[in-house]
Amino acid sequence: MLFRRKKEMQKSRDFDPAVYKPVLRCSICNGEQVAGFKNRETGRFEEVRAIRGEQELAAFLAEYGLDHIDKEY
Repeated sequence: MLFRRKKEMQKSRDFDPAVYKPVLRCSICNGEQVAGFKNRETGRFEEVRAIRGEQELAAFLAEYGLDHIDKEY
C-alpha cells in the first residue's frame, strides 16, 4: 500500500525509560508536533501520535505516566 498508517508502539507496558526517552518532535516550519519515543542507544525516533492541542498532549502524558516531555526541533 502506498498510503497506510504506521503501526503504533505498544502501550506503556513496553515503554522502558532505560531504553527510550519520551520526545515531542516539533517542526519549525509549520508547527506540527508528534509525540513518540527516541531510542537512547541508536537515536531512532518512533512516532506514537500527532499532537494537535494541549488536550492530546495531556492524554499522551497520562497514557504513559509521564510528568514532562522534552521538545526536539
